Amino acid sequence: MINFEVDRMKIRDLDQVMRIERNAFTMPWNRWMFEKELQNPDRSHFLVIRDGKNVVGYIGFWLLVDEAHIVTIAVRQDYRQRGAGSLLMASALNLAEKLNADKVTLEVRVSNHSAQNLYKKFGFKAVAIRRRFYSDTGEDAYIMWIYDLKEKIGEINAIAWRIIHNEEDESMQETIKD
Repeated sequence: MINFEVDRMKIRDLDQVMRIERNAFTMPWNRWMFEKELQNPDRSHFLVIRDGKNVVGYIGFWLLVDEAHIVTIAVRQDYRQRGAGSLLMASALNLAEKLNADKVTLEVRVSNHSAQNLYKKFGFKAVAIRRRFYSDTGEDAYIMWIYDLKEKIGEINAIAWRIIHNEEDESMQETIKD
């Protein structure tokens, strides 16, 4: 079994979060941005995933009425492809559903195929393109959505269970169906 633990992000996590942030993104957020998000718990929901005492990834979303907007997700390089990103996504989607979100959106670089595959695994569909969304390169972003989170939450939980119990077989490659 995997020994990861997912928890709400706290100020004391930010040193480790910032190391991951700087290594993961060409346009990283600064510490102040994370601090401001953590000061707004009605709208901003940020989680970390730990291996022991070490933060190895994080995810954040904003809740706007019945819609969650995932604004960031990152996993330490040496923990990628080990289930941490999937557990973060499943945890965030579960929290969003408990907070009465029924729709979830995010943007992803058109060149980031590994992230797109993760999102598709959880039922996200690319529905539009934001032209020149990323100001560092001018790259486009896919706008991806889940429109019926409450109907998909059982399948999302099944994905998380298989990861936690190391049952990453061919079924892990399947995506949630429409």
